[in-house]
Amino acid sequence: MAKIPAGRIELRDDRTKQKWTVELAPFLLAQFPVTQEQYFEVTNELPGTFKGNRLPVETVSWKDAINFCNVLSTKAGLKPCYTIDFSGEDITFEAKANGFRLPTEAEWEYACKAGTTGIRYGELNSIAWYKDNSEKSTHDVGLKEPNAWGLYDMLGNVWEWCSDIYDETVYGSYRIFRGGGWSDEERGCMATNRRPSHPTSFKIDDLGFRIARNITG
Repeated sequence: MAKIPAGRIELRDDRTKQKWTVELAPFLLAQFPVTQEQYFEVTNELPGTFKGNRLPVETVSWKDAINFCNVLSTKAGLKPCYTIDFSGEDITFEAKANGFRLPTEAEWEYACKAGTTGIRYGELNSIAWYKDNSEKSTHDVGLKEPNAWGLYDMLGNVWEWCSDIYDETVYGSYRIFRGGGWSDEERGCMATNRRPSHPTSFKIDDLGFRIARNITG
């Protein structure tokens, strides 16, 4: 995992035209999206439309992603960050736990930009798999150029679930995902794009996740 330095990020919502600034402590973020091989090793399950050990896992819900984080935390002897009620919608998150978790959208965008100020951290064909170059499929992680902080596939290949609720008053429990995927046009693969969907029922072949962790001690 890469150590992401402390900093701040201004987020915006194009739907509501709101902007807000988030202060961030240092944290750890995986250099790659979770692969199918990693997902199978942790959960003994192999979801996905496309098959390959180094392909990013996809067709996973937000709850699938946080369950992976909990199981991986337990296997590593760490304290899980989530208490999950799979019979309902109740999720309790312990922000100070030392286990694995999904990044917040502020952490995600801050890490994606890696000190840059534009909508992308490089030329799109060099950093991302998207509609014009993906040939209608995901690709092995790490084949495109990383950003300045050593993070690969932050844009394109698969969208990535984040921890946050999108807008509870309008969308209820919908969670945010970021980054664009293999089937998106160029305009879909930007560091600033925000999309929401249902945390349990929504699974699609261009949506996966990567894991984060607090820096403790």
